[in-house]
Amino acid sequence: MKLPIVQYGDPVLRAKGKRIEKIDDRIRELANSMIETMHEANGVGLAAQQIGEALQLTVVDVSQVEDRPSTLKINGREIDPKTAMPLVLVNPEIRAGPELEIGTEGCLSFPEITGEIERAKTVAARAENLEGNKIELEASGLLARAIQHEIDHLNGILFIDRMSSAAKIALSSRLKRLQKETQRGVKHRRSVVTETTL
Repeated sequence: MKLPIVQYGDPVLRAKGKRIEKIDDRIRELANSMIETMHEANGVGLAAQQIGEALQLTVVDVSQVEDRPSTLKINGREIDPKTAMPLVLVNPEIRAGPELEIGTEGCLSFPEITGEIERAKTVAARAENLEGNKIELEASGLLARAIQHEIDHLNGILFIDRMSSAAKIALSSRLKRLQKETQRGVKHRRSVVTETTL
């Protein structure tokens, strides 16, 4: 089921996700809906906060991107990243590699806004999959960048927080406008909910 994507200005994007204690049907269904939503929006990743749930759950799929290659190891075995997609990461923990690079990023919660962001070239991460099995993965390229971006979301960190001051200043009027539009929408939804529950 396709879900609405929360946009910048909604407070849930700043919420640190709660740890998922039990991977049940609700979590599996949520992950599948997140994958469908991400694909529909042509994204490469989606965090639970972006669909209004402050949980430690994210999905990633870089299989459609041809011009920004990735590598992937799962539990020490080298795997073609395309065959492993989409990745579902529950309660992920990340360790960034020492080498940094700058790359262009966008975000489904920031329509038509991109920025040059410095991130680690490689990452190692631990997480659980939807079967509740612990997995360890190592990634490079776009996959490493996407994993870092999504795990930031799970901790209430947005890609604009990692932009240079000059880039943020250049985008400030667009960001303010998006924030205002979103907050108006949030207030409107709240008043509709209040009216219908009275």
